[in-house]
Amino acid sequence: MKKWLSTLLIVAIALVIAACGTSNEDEGGSGEGSEGTKTLKIGASNVPHAEILTEAKPLLEEKGIELDITTFQDYIVPNQALESEDIDANYFQHIPYLESQKEEHGYDFVNAGGIHIEPIGVYSEKYDSLDDLPEGATIIMSSSVPDHGRILTMLEKEGLITLKADVEKTVATIEDIEDNPKKLKFDTEYEASLLPQIYNNGEGDAVLINSNYAIDAGLNPLEDAIALEAEESPYVNVIAVRNGDEDKEEIKALIEVLHSQEIQDFILEKYNGAVVPVKE
Repeated sequence: MKKWLSTLLIVAIALVIAACGTSNEDEGGSGEGSEGTKTLKIGASNVPHAEILTEAKPLLEEKGIELDITTFQDYIVPNQALESEDIDANYFQHIPYLESQKEEHGYDFVNAGGIHIEPIGVYSEKYDSLDDLPEGATIIMSSSVPDHGRILTMLEKEGLITLKADVEKTVATIEDIEDNPKKLKFDTEYEASLLPQIYNNGEGDAVLINSNYAIDAGLNPLEDAIALEAEESPYVNVIAVRNGDEDKEEIKALIEVLHSQEIQDFILEKYNGAVVPVKE
């Protein structure tokens, strides 16, 4: 009888020890791994943002940071997810768009670091150059107003239009066109993500497409575009975070890795100049 009770007591003690061990492991599962690994949740567009982040994952793992990437197909939800704290950062937008969203929605976001530039390209199924565009040609561009100044500035540099002298280029609108010698018509009906499909459908005379959507649709900006935005464009794609989070060690580590020579080389080799790395 005593031997049976002793055995039962040993089993009970073992079960208690096992239960305590399981509880301790579970406690480290939210935001921090069992060995102290931190999890950084980031939202990104598929191409090139998520691809660049995927390349950066092993480098961040060496720093004890697990990168959890969520992909988005539009320009609205990633900022909503950042504000609601579903993600810790996002990587999809350029500086003028970020600033316009902060002003429109009251987001308390900051730019934690610039990573790359995606030149906008002009694509046409009908014409081989901008010079070939006829009088009254229809130019299709994004419905995103923050992109309009960028596009119009590009068209001005190409000699197609002239903007009013006193207008701030980054916020220029169609109404700010002073001279339009070819009487170009501008269609701003479509979201940016739909523009490759619009181009493939042969609509309009020329379509201006952001490089991320062009690449995602199988287009090569360097080969397929009849004109491409200059590399000195100020429209740098950034890592956006909630105000104050830019000082977190995992955010600083992310920026450091994305600015590393290894990732810069990857961007240049992967996209062959259609995506240009920066260190800002």
